[in-house]
Amino acid sequence: MKIIATEIPDVKLIIPNVFRDERGYFMESYRASAFADHGINTQFVQDNQSLSGKGILRGLHFQAPPFAQAKLVKVVSGAVLDVAVDIRRNSPTYGKHVKQVLSTENMHQLFIPEGFAHGFVTLEEHTVFQYKCSNYYHKDSEGGIAWNDADLAIDWEVTNPTLSAKDENATLFKDFVSPF
Repeated sequence: MKIIATEIPDVKLIIPNVFRDERGYFMESYRASAFADHGINTQFVQDNQSLSGKGILRGLHFQAPPFAQAKLVKVVSGAVLDVAVDIRRNSPTYGKHVKQVLSTENMHQLFIPEGFAHGFVTLEEHTVFQYKCSNYYHKDSEGGIAWNDADLAIDWEVTNPTLSAKDENATLFKDFVSPF
């Protein structure tokens, strides 16, 4: 397993060793000791999974402290463009983002620490997205930032994605007061 710092060093790209043969494949998708060797000592307490058609955009979401969540995200089936935005006020990368294509083809994962807004857009039909969370979901602590905010300048590489009402009305970054 390779664990590589991205342009925002606290966000890590996880590239598992995948062993393929005529029967299919085997991979180890998580190993606490390998993560700890790279400074990730997160205990995960909840797993979530979603199914989406092509062109569905979910995000940019976060949970505020004390219910903040670190996430380990991956695609079980299909493909997404995954985005993490640094919303830690005192961070040198505040307002910057990292994006990665995660797919069943490349088997990559992304570790996103607390203090980041997260979102993804599906690139294929019937995409199954899975993520481990370091804290339990708490409805009153959830927040969102507009996915298409000009100040964030995220190229989602899609036009006219399908959104939830919540995501259509998310806060602009200039109006956002970070709880981190």
